[in-house]
Amino acid sequence: MIRVGTRGSALALTQAAFVGERLGAECELVRIEAAGPVDDKSRWVSGLERALLDGSVDVAVHSAKDVPAELADGLELVAIPEREDPRDAICGARGLNDLASGARVGTSSLRRAAQIRALRPDVEVLEVHGNVDTRLRKLADGQYDALVLAVAGLVRLGRSEAIGGVLDELVPAAGQGALAVEALTGSLLEPVLSGVRDADATACVMAERELTRALGASCNTPVGAHATVLDGGDLSLTAWVGRPDGSAWVRDCVRGPAPGLGARIADRLLAAGAAELLS
Repeated sequence: MIRVGTRGSALALTQAAFVGERLGAECELVRIEAAGPVDDKSRWVSGLERALLDGSVDVAVHSAKDVPAELADGLELVAIPEREDPRDAICGARGLNDLASGARVGTSSLRRAAQIRALRPDVEVLEVHGNVDTRLRKLADGQYDALVLAVAGLVRLGRSEAIGGVLDELVPAAGQGALAVEALTGSLLEPVLSGVRDADATACVMAERELTRALGASCNTPVGAHATVLDGGDLSLTAWVGRPDGSAWVRDCVRGPAPGLGARIADRLLAAGAAELLS
């Protein structure tokens, strides 16, 4: 029996069940509560990591975008499953261009807020908190004119009908739409993991994480990173770094073999002034 550690939210439980169904062994979902604010994603990750280290669970399932670039000693990411759509969705409108000047747009992501402000400086970007259902209720109640959420989360929760449009102009967060399975180094046998791993998703997420690591970025930094697999196996990696107010930003795209691609585009961004934007 493999004990699968997860947060207790509806989305986290859905994601953990998805992984559990693909592990090559019987599984039990174990809910791990985190100390600290619900919106502090690092608390959830560290809580799950503590459970791995103290032996309470055998694997932990995270949203890959929430996993810090540096893991706790003795732990590793052992699998990245097939990825859901990594893009951002807008709810309440068909696109950013459909919003009236002064429209209130809700998001909890500094990355999304920065990119929206860069593209539409005339709208008001406001923080919104709570789970997906809570946020959609706030939209329905008229507290916001539109929300920007991850496509993947809406799809996994069966709320695709709430998607008004997909924002291709925004560069997603590193790892967005992907799940990450974490375990003690060397603790699981290959047959247990083979049904969970997806080669393309792994290559893309690792390149995106390499970029954020090279920039010293976190899930609370206005940095976007999105890789796709090209014919022949190379990757195309797009990156965005900007100021939180959207007043200045840099964007770049490189193509090439996956190893080192994240570090390569990070060097290009730093040469273009990304360090000053992040400071």
